[in-house]
Amino acid sequence: MKSLTIFITAALAILSISLFARSSSKNNVKIQEVKIISDTAYQCPMKCEGDKTYDKAGKCPVCNMSLKAKITPVATTQFQCPMKCEGDKTYDKAGKCPVCNMNLKAKITPVATTQFQCPMKCEGDKTYDKAGKCPVCNMNLKAKITPVATTQFQCPMKCEGDKIYDKAGKCPVCNMALKEKKEDHSTHQN
Repeated sequence: MKSLTIFITAALAILSISLFARSSSKNNVKIQEVKIISDTAYQCPMKCEGDKTYDKAGKCPVCNMSLKAKITPVATTQFQCPMKCEGDKTYDKAGKCPVCNMNLKAKITPVATTQFQCPMKCEGDKTYDKAGKCPVCNMNLKAKITPVATTQFQCPMKCEGDKIYDKAGKCPVCNMALKEKKEDHSTHQN
């Protein structure tokens, strides 16, 4: 009888310890979740204070609106073969090109800048960095998207035909320095 009492006491002790350990591990998970949430930045949806952010949700001190979580866009990186063995084919992960076995390089995509100008062209082609009103006719300025120019290079001997490269270097065939590619106006009609 005494051994049965000791056995039941030991079983209850083990059960209690395991339940306590299990509940404390759940508490650790909640603490980690709180840490992740506390990294969120909050800002006024009306941008009363520009891009100023706060660590906690609350009210805007200027307009008294509820602060909203600031959404930061996540950029994705694409990779491609530096020799362009497969043309412009891209991959989501860095690795090796299946054709030439070279390391894939991050693909650089040109960024477009936004400029604003009067739709009536009151001031000719004058542009502004911010949206607003035209100082002459008071109309809303419209967005004018201008792509950023990219520099391209190619072999002056055209060893590889019209193959172009994103950066200066040497031609892999003749070892000559790659030259900046000039815009070709030969197909324009006068």
